[in-house]
Amino acid sequence: MSLEEAILNRSSKRSFKKDPLKFEHLSIILWSAQGLVESKKQGLAKRVAPSAGATYPFEVFVAIGENSICEGPQIISGIYKYISEEHSIKLKLEGDKRDDLARAAYSQNSIVQAPISIILVAKYEITTQVYGDRGIRYVHFEAGHIGQNIYLMATALGLGTVAIGAFDDDAVSEVLHLEKEEKPLYIFPIGFPKSISKRSFDLF
Repeated sequence: MSLEEAILNRSSKRSFKKDPLKFEHLSIILWSAQGLVESKKQGLAKRVAPSAGATYPFEVFVAIGENSICEGPQIISGIYKYISEEHSIKLKLEGDKRDDLARAAYSQNSIVQAPISIILVAKYEITTQVYGDRGIRYVHFEAGHIGQNIYLMATALGLGTVAIGAFDDDAVSEVLHLEKEEKPLYIFPIGFPKSISKRSFDLF
């Protein structure tokens, strides 16, 4: 799928099939959120989404359900943290936490249905210590950049997602066992949508 077709077909999907994702889906989606595009130079590694002053205040967590990943290394259910520098995931909490995460998001069923959910978590001070209060705005800009990457990559892979911002911050933080300075901003359940439409791009 071309970039223009991915943009054209991008839409929010809230109902998902029970089918598991392939391991490569998980890998590519996480890379599209915060993967590296440039090796370290002068102590700095560039990531796929733009960031004010390359401060990169975001951490990416993924909630993986029971038997939700197939065709690759065995991935047990749990909460994982994505490690950008290594393009790897590290288990933080074992067990299927989708029900807990859904309750924290006011019982939004898409989180329960989807095999995985990506959670974007910001550490504001990483950016505000450089830009002051203006940095708060820059962090929010970056959340949008990352979110669009996730949407477009999901679409290109034949998957669907929806950006969820309606949740109890403290409850989500409790589910993920976040530190005080870590603030959840976005949840993206991802899976095979129950319905999909294909649009074709036409030149003017």
